[in-house]
Amino acid sequence: MSEDGPEGAQTPGAGDLIAFPDREELMDGIARRVAEALRAAIATRGQASLAVPGGTTPAPFLERLSEMALDWDRVSVLPSDERLVPESSERSNAGLIRRTLLQGKAQAARLLPLATQAMLERPEHALPGLCSAVAALLPLDLCVLGMGNDGHTASLFPGADRLQTALSDDAPPVMLLRAPGAPEPRLTLTMPVLRGAGQRFLLIAGAEKKAALMRAQQEGPVELAPVRAILPFTTVFYAP
Repeated sequence: MSEDGPEGAQTPGAGDLIAFPDREELMDGIARRVAEALRAAIATRGQASLAVPGGTTPAPFLERLSEMALDWDRVSVLPSDERLVPESSERSNAGLIRRTLLQGKAQAARLLPLATQAMLERPEHALPGLCSAVAALLPLDLCVLGMGNDGHTASLFPGADRLQTALSDDAPPVMLLRAPGAPEPRLTLTMPVLRGAGQRFLLIAGAEKKAALMRAQQEGPVELAPVRAILPFTTVFYAP
């Protein structure tokens, strides 16, 4: 990966590492890049689709993105993954998106939650309908992802049941997985959806995530670090 400064003399491309001096500039920088990508998609086809991660790291990015001026009523947003919990839970990624991104100018965006009431009540029964709803947005214009210290991205965890299927080219758009150490079952966009997006951005911060990235860049089985499957096609945004 190449490494550019915070202003980036050239447009970032797949496989680039865009390093920022601190997390505030990181969040501002990636929010600007995402807004530019959404504007371009709207200009090209009249609408845009965006997947975003949950967790504590992305929250400031989502807040900054909500302040960006664009035609939010033409944007569809969905989580890249979700815990099988109600949206009222503090662990809900959809709840996080509503609290941080769907505010101010961005209130007009359409959110497609993964853990719907039907999914909570009868997940296997409701999953085909959820897959159809997600498929209607494909290919996504942009997918912003996070990464765990274990090399997982979205909810594609090493050791998860059905991981091989979720990584395969013929995986359905969304799958329900269970992973070691994860308290709840997880809903996740699968690898064909992530790799099929027009652009992929990976948002990481801190020394541990940088070390995890360096490990994932080394050769090895994708099953042991699923983020390996997208790194060559992804722009990494990083700050210490």
